[in-house]
Amino acid sequence: MSGKYDDIMSLQHPTSKKHPRMSRQNRAAQFSPFAALTGYDAVIKETERNIEEKRILSEDAIAEINENLQLIQEKKNEHPYVYISYFEKDIKKEGGIYKTIISQYKHLDEYKNILITIDGNEIPIEDISSIYLYEIDMK
Repeated sequence: MSGKYDDIMSLQHPTSKKHPRMSRQNRAAQFSPFAALTGYDAVIKETERNIEEKRILSEDAIAEINENLQLIQEKKNEHPYVYISYFEKDIKKEGGIYKTIISQYKHLDEYKNILITIDGNEIPIEDISSIYLYEIDMK
């Protein structure tokens, strides 16, 4: 072979007396990609998250919710299943999302004005958009 570097190809790799040799993993890390805009992905994901404004209920809808809460209160000792649609406020943005659950009623905390279900959901009464007794067929 008569190459440009033939004279040094058989020589040993030089080793520094001052600095220890870098591991393969650390050498590879030098060439790995990096995020030029730190936090950009998180901002994009947050922007993509859909939220909506809380709807203002009509007087009829409020009356229906109050009537259904009264029916549920009458059966409170039975811990009936209830179908609840409610607005959940977003902790990061203005607005929130509407959720619907089916759960067993536990009690109504009139001091805090919240409905509590057996599985621990605490739903403010003013955030409920609809509530019904949910009949389960146990046959």
